[in-house]
Amino acid sequence: FAALDPCVHCGFCLPACPTYLATGDESDSPRGRIVLMRELERGDSSTMDSGLIEHLESCLGCRGCEPACPSGVEYGRAFETARRALAATHGVSLPLRVLLYIFSSTPLWRSSLTLARWLRSSGLPSRLSANGRIGFAMGMLAATRQAALGRSSSLAREADAQPARADGARRPTVALFRGCVMDTLFDHVHEATRRTLAANGYTVIEVPGQVCCGALHDHAGAHRAARSLASSNVDAFTDRADLILVNSAGCGALMKDYGHLLGTDAAKDLAGRVKDVSELLSQAGPRRGEPLPYDVAYDAPCHLQHAQGLIRPPLDILGAVPGLRLQVLPGAHQCCGSAGLYSVVRPTMARAVLDAKIDEIASLRPRPKFVATGNPGCIMQIGAGLAAAGLEIAAAHPVEFLDRSYELAGFYQPNAPQAE
Repeated sequence: FAALDPCVHCGFCLPACPTYLATGDESDSPRGRIVLMRELERGDSSTMDSGLIEHLESCLGCRGCEPACPSGVEYGRAFETARRALAATHGVSLPLRVLLYIFSSTPLWRSSLTLARWLRSSGLPSRLSANGRIGFAMGMLAATRQAALGRSSSLAREADAQPARADGARRPTVALFRGCVMDTLFDHVHEATRRTLAANGYTVIEVPGQVCCGALHDHAGAHRAARSLASSNVDAFTDRADLILVNSAGCGALMKDYGHLLGTDAAKDLAGRVKDVSELLSQAGPRRGEPLPYDVAYDAPCHLQHAQGLIRPPLDILGAVPGLRLQVLPGAHQCCGSAGLYSVVRPTMARAVLDAKIDEIASLRPRPKFVATGNPGCIMQIGAGLAAAGLEIAAAHPVEFLDRSYELAGFYQPNAPQAE
């Protein structure tokens, strides 16, 4: 808990905390939780009052308090320690334990998420998305669909459409981290990522042996499982590419922290090679495509803006699409309530945080057709919230807009005719 030492209890963190804004209770603020963590540091967490534990565990872990802190308190580091201590002495809830077990096993999460994708294709989630708690879960699944940007069916699969190579100097070889949710429910974002990178001169390779990044486990205090998954990924990616490309903010934030999580030279080397897709394309330019005439609101994923410090790069991606009428949400720095599995195990607080986000989106003029955000959990959470509110606004990944713009610009070669 040494990361808390610089705290002077000034309170600048309070208005940056979504749970404090939702409840008005200082025990649900970073300053209040720091007091609780100090109590945890002094004593045995097994004797802590359950109410105090509830205030600690209700933290989203968004780290929005860190840039607001004039003393530079590394709240996230201390909160990791607190979560691990609480998980070790009090365990985790049964639903969370089941979910973490599933995401620890590639065959289990792949079969589970493949089933979810089949359910999505049935259209049932969209029809039920405004029907209570079950409807909200269905809305989250429906939000994983590919954005309705008028895509050509000839580009439905990346392997069938080879992007034209960009001119210019050799760029680094890039290995795409596929992840779990991204690889199954958001495979269309992976395809768009491969195409846009190739159109900007990058060689994208596939690396076998990847597993879940471990972010869900790390956020839940399941330290051993997080370390095991991280070690597997370090082994898979060692000496495989110049850079490791991630298009999920939550995955990228943890992978950039593998050096701290594992403490090995190999983990530190991998962490230094991890780049978010927006970060890499922003450094490349990126190439400008053809216009898309859409009103788009941008919301920053917490683990991109706060954990990775990437504010400008996603806007550079969207800025490379002529014709987009872009609005950055005034509260883009505030969490949407997704926070990994938080929205599943703490739906009441997650919805309270989300409602503020949805109200802000609904108040924008002109009203957007899309909300762009670079994290799967945020896309699902915001998309479900928009559907529950009856708003005909879809959530999508920023790279989807660039990909469609590139298609219209003719940067991609069409499919070769299939022999009969």
